[in-house]
Amino acid sequence: MCTRYYMDDASTELSEIIEAVKQSALVDKFINKFAKPITTSGEVRPTDIVPVLAPDKKGDQAVFPMHWGFHNPSHNSTVFNARVETAGSKPTFKDAWKSHRCIVPATYYFEWEHFKSPNGRTKTGDKYLIQPVNSNVAWLCGLYRIENGFPVFVVLTTEPHKELRRIHDRMPLIIPDGKVDEWISPESDPDALLPYMLTDMVIEKAQ
Repeated sequence: MCTRYYMDDASTELSEIIEAVKQSALVDKFINKFAKPITTSGEVRPTDIVPVLAPDKKGDQAVFPMHWGFHNPSHNSTVFNARVETAGSKPTFKDAWKSHRCIVPATYYFEWEHFKSPNGRTKTGDKYLIQPVNSNVAWLCGLYRIENGFPVFVVLTTEPHKELRRIHDRMPLIIPDGKVDEWISPESDPDALLPYMLTDMVIEKAQ
């Protein structure tokens, strides 16, 4: 699952992305609509407006401010994550899976330990910071679409690997830096990129 992540605006990898999103013509439009600023550093939460990598009209990588969450009219709710196993077939996500894929740049993501209490109920435990091994950035794979004239996105999730299973049964889908352009390209086959996804993570307990 992914419902919180962190952006370090001092990061070399993220600083150019942050500066680019500040120049976007969509920034003022978002502020006027939602009366909240673009989040470019610190902890990011669902419904925040953040920098996202997606193709421009030419199909090249560009930076756009996007609102976190797809509106689900059938339940009058907002969806923040999509399971990679079913994204290509579910009506809410299948069109975006084919040609509207994006990357959500993060320094790391947060996860809370989930465990069963003696009465059988799921309880929440410690909070952890998680990022790929040997990387300062977690390139989170997502899907985007346009709602009422504004770009919105969800983060894709997958089954966790190894020691992450003791914390939670889901994790965000994370792609290596060298495959970012392929992921967001409308011409790419997303299924062909799944074997490249990163699974080895550094896990630290949050203070």
